[in-house]
Formats: sequence, structure tokens, C-alpha cells
Amino acid sequence: MPSILMDVDTGIDDALALVYLLSRPEVQVRAITCTAGNVGARQVALNNLALLELCGRQGIEVAIGAEVPLEIPLVTTEETHGPQGMGYAELPPPAQQVSPRHAVDVWVEEARARPGELTGLITGPLTNFALALRREPGLPRLLKGLVIMGGSFNYQGNTTPTAEWNVSVDPHAAKEVFAAYRGLPEDKLPLVCALETTERIELRPEHLRRLGEAAGAGPELVLPGQPDGQLSASGNPLVAALSDAVRFYLEFHRHHGQGYVAHMHDAFAACAAVERTPFATRLATVDVETDSPLLVGTTVADFRGLWGLPPNARIVSGNDPGHCFDELISSVGALARGLGGQ
Repeated sequence: MPSILMDVDTGIDDALALVYLLSRPEVQVRAITCTAGNVGARQVALNNLALLELCGRQGIEVAIGAEVPLEIPLVTTEETHGPQGMGYAELPPPAQQVSPRHAVDVWVEEARARPGELTGLITGPLTNFALALRREPGLPRLLKGLVIMGGSFNYQGNTTPTAEWNVSVDPHAAKEVFAAYRGLPEDKLPLVCALETTERIELRPEHLRRLGEAAGAGPELVLPGQPDGQLSASGNPLVAALSDAVRFYLEFHRHHGQGYVAHMHDAFAACAAVERTPFATRLATVDVETDSPLLVGTTVADFRGLWGLPPNARIVSGNDPGHCFDELISSVGALARGLGGQ
């Protein structure tokens, strides 16, 4: 049974990643830690708690961690994910409270208590994990594995011409994390889901239509000709929430000349973390630029050993978007069907 410790900055694609993992009956989400990124860390926590309740899964610990990056000011991206991070979706205030534990304590204490059992999945900036490594440098060996959504390698960035969002929010944290994995056995190296493969996971209106059908709620029609901000009429609360969130994301991509699509970076990382979608990898030595004003946040991969340093990452080099969406739609649809119109 996969046991996942998530660190997120929810976020529309983080939300789909979380809902997907909750939809897998064999997956145990051990805890969810929150970092500032798409929105502030406290709003991230509220989003996660509300999603847990929407999915009927109260009782999973949600802990707040770093509210600012290690060394630079926080930049959030409400223009991409909406004022609360959930696009047009407005989730009711959750009844469950945030954990009294700090996110760093969760990472360190859970990994120590369950050595070799937990897979870490980080879909936001790496701030919390960097701080946890400072507290427990043995964390990479205590975890079963680590999956990171972040970076771009020989591929255009989505925040600057060379930098991906999660890394650009806290490049110093990313640099510390990759440095901590240098010299470890290959099976302990982080699986890095970077833009060159996550941007292939393009959610389109047909995917939302299929999700509604899989949930037994009828086709969910989110179409480019509809007015911006039109809300879902679905009687299924989970379908409606995801639809309203994703519509915002589709509109954002269209406004930036990318078409009526939505890149579901984090959902692919979640599928990869539980090995439910195929992918290929390449070993590399990764470092992060933190000093150059022009290139700050750039992730650099040495695939050829030119630096003479051991690998510290397994970078996803190929994936199957069709398979990934089939997995997401069937699994999330089954969860939504089980929730019905309640």
C-alpha cells in the first residue's frame, strides 16, 4: 500500500493531484504539509482541508510550514490560480482544524517513525523540505522515495525564460534539496517531473466532459465559447468544484496565448508517485542558479557527467498523456460517483 506524504501549495493542479490520490483506495495519504507558493500557506491549508471534506476524507493531518522562502521575498500567483488558489471554485469553510505540528516536524517525525515506508510528493516550492533536511540530514535515506514537480531542463521556463514556477519561488531551497541527494544510491534519488514532460499533460474540455460522465453526472461542458467565469451546473459537488477550478486555469492559459488547455503538472506527478502511469527517466546531476539576476531559478542538468559529480536526480524524460488522463478521469470519476449529489 503506497503511503504518501504530500507537500503542496494548492493551487488548481495541486488540488487535482490531491483528489486523485484520495480516489485511490490502495493509497494512504499520511499527511499534507503546506507551503506558500501559488497562494499563502494558510490559504493553502484551508484549501486542503476543504478538499478533504469535499472528498469525505476528514481526519488526514494538514500542517502549515514555511510562509516565506528561505532568502527571498514571497511571490504568489493568484492571477494563475484565482484569489484563493482554487480558480472560480468556492469551497465551504472546513470544520477540521489545522494541525498543531509544524510541517517540518511532520516530515522529520513521520520519516523517523516509518523508515523506508513513506514516499514524499512535493508539488510546490521546496522550502519545507529544505528546512526538514537541515533538521534531519538523513531524510533522503529515511524516505522510501521522493517525487518533485519542478524545474525545466533544456526547455522554456514558465516564470522566466529559463525558470519553472516552483523552483523560482524558492531557488535556494531547491539548491539545498538537490545538493542533499548527491552521491546517494540510484533508487533513493528524487524523481523530478519537470516542465518538458508536465506541460504535455494538457487538460482539455473533452477531459472535463469525460469526468462528468465517469462520475455519473452527465457530460461536464466547459467550452471556449462560453463566458469567462461561467459556473458549473453539475449536481455532483466534486465535479462542480473541479470544473469551476479548471475553467479558471483554462482561461489563464488562453489569455497567455497557449490555447484553451490547462497544464496539469502536479496531477502527473501524483500518478507517477504511485506508479499508475508509465514514464521514462534519465539520470542527471542537477544544480540551481541562485545568484544571476538573469538566470535565477534556472535548473541545470548535467546528463553527460561533465561536472564530474555523481547523479542526484532521475529526471522524467518521457510520459504518456493519454494514459495519464485515462487514469485521472476513471479514478477521480469513481470517487465523485461514490459521493453522488450529497
